[in-house]
Amino acid sequence: MTNQMKTLAKLRAEPGLWMDPRPVPEIGPDDVLIRIRKTGICGTDIHIWNWDDWAARTVPLGLVTGHEFAGEIVEIGRNVEGLSIGQRCSGEGHLIGKTSRQSRAGKFHLDPATRGIGVNEQGAFAQYLRLPAFNVVPLPDEIDDEIGAILDPLGNAVHTALSFDLVGEDVLITGAGPIGIMAAAVARHVGARHVVITDVNPDRLALAAEVADVIPVNVATEDLKAVESRLKMTQGFDVGMEMSGNQAALDQMVEAMVMGGRIAMLGIPPGKSPVDWSRIVFKAITIKGVYGREIFETWYKMIAMLENGLDVRRVITHRYTVDEFRDGFEVMRSGRSGKVVLDWG
Repeated sequence: MTNQMKTLAKLRAEPGLWMDPRPVPEIGPDDVLIRIRKTGICGTDIHIWNWDDWAARTVPLGLVTGHEFAGEIVEIGRNVEGLSIGQRCSGEGHLIGKTSRQSRAGKFHLDPATRGIGVNEQGAFAQYLRLPAFNVVPLPDEIDDEIGAILDPLGNAVHTALSFDLVGEDVLITGAGPIGIMAAAVARHVGARHVVITDVNPDRLALAAEVADVIPVNVATEDLKAVESRLKMTQGFDVGMEMSGNQAALDQMVEAMVMGGRIAMLGIPPGKSPVDWSRIVFKAITIKGVYGREIFETWYKMIAMLENGLDVRRVITHRYTVDEFRDGFEVMRSGRSGKVVLDWG
């Protein structure tokens, strides 16, 4: 194995990422070294590329970015058990602490000391990644590297979708980005009755209809109430998933919910947003904030669903080699794509 590797790193305080050769990481006794095969480009990576205010105050210059990946284990620390060299894997990108009440209770996804690979720590846009063995998720043969590389965002979708019981329920999803689309596919897979997904981007809505058995609605040109009437929904939606981070979408969702409806929020609004809390109170709506994945329950459930017929492959619309990474970021930034996957060879 060579001692040099390709990486994509944030080298300057301006838009872009740069190819940067680095030494292959040295692992500790509780780590593994993963040869990266495929990586997905995430919305977070777009924020880092654009170098917006959030990225500028969060991401250290010189960081290797990226956190959606699949590969194989090529080296194992001396304390690691239960994993083997050559084993295919993905991994949880949230590196947790061990001392908080949440972590000690096994609620790892709520640990306040969490740090993210590719955001706070060296990431997966590299030929090799050092990762704590605790974070490794082995991949069954039924899940290839391409799907393995998008398990992180699929996990966000699964965590959001499974926040509330969906069997026989009418579901509204606002935001037809890749995660919203995958959440729609999950909702149908687990037994939701009607799944309506809204956006103002016709390309994303067309993709949603390709990936899942859902009803796409362009709220710029269609009336959501008319859609409800057509579906014979007399009282509104039972469960909502807000995936857009758009205040108008949340307001529309609140109005569209039944009395006692339940909303899971994954979308992040830009800064503070005005909320009509009285409307939420008088409709007795439950709102749950969703961050990342439940470690590791979400991973277990999404792998089981993929083995049992959940199909999200069509959400991947573009594939590039790592040397073509600029093309991948350009199409992702355009809003005219689903998931974009980079091949590291």
